[in-house]
Amino acid sequence: MKQALHKGRTIFFIAFLLFVWELIVLVAEIPHWLLPAPSSIVREGFQSYQAFLPHTFATVQLALLGLALGICCGLTVAIVLHRFTFIRELFYPILIMSQNIPILVLAPLLIIWFGFGLLPKLIIICLVCFFPIVIAAMDGFRQTDASLKHYFEMIGASQAQTFWKLEWPYAYPAIFSGIKIAATYSVMGAVIAEWLGAKKGIGVYMTLAQSSFRTDRVFVAIFAIVLLSLLLFSSIRLIEKFMVKGRGYHAQHSKHR
Repeated sequence: MKQALHKGRTIFFIAFLLFVWELIVLVAEIPHWLLPAPSSIVREGFQSYQAFLPHTFATVQLALLGLALGICCGLTVAIVLHRFTFIRELFYPILIMSQNIPILVLAPLLIIWFGFGLLPKLIIICLVCFFPIVIAAMDGFRQTDASLKHYFEMIGASQAQTFWKLEWPYAYPAIFSGIKIAATYSVMGAVIAEWLGAKKGIGVYMTLAQSSFRTDRVFVAIFAIVLLSLLLFSSIRLIEKFMVKGRGYHAQHSKHR
């Protein structure tokens, strides 16, 4: 009940902001090319959806491929850094420092090295999704109950058995938190990648709309990016509920204490 009430308040507040936006544009008589009203954006979205759908499908495909690559790379690196202390001491500071380099700075280098094909675009999305997954997974591994780890040592479990039977499932909530963050970043990363050179995609659609001063189409693309990010986030939440089973791992751990 409380959750439904909270969602209702959120929807009402968003509707109120859109109403204020519409009113300001109407009263101030702001030019359409400078700031279109929400009603104009919705109307343009319905009128141009047939032309916009191929761009949307291209971006979704690119974002999902990049997210899958980012998840695989992120979890692999997190496991290696967690299991091998000397590697973590060497590479963890470099991992942190790498996040201070803007993706747009690396983009020209990726084009020079790998051309204008699919690979540099996937690398950009992977780099955007990579960091939150690594950090979240490592935090989840470290937060494993010490008493349970001691119990595994007492029964003679190897380090590999302790990791896969205890630390890995215990870290599911943290891992999914990182994946949810990465999922929202993946759409943004796909759009940025499309700016570097693509034939289709929301990023291409935005560039064409901007060059022709079709601000309403730019806002259509922005709202589409937001909706796609929310859809991906919600999809990961559903998978999380199925995998974690309502945080059943924590409930099981608490029973053994």
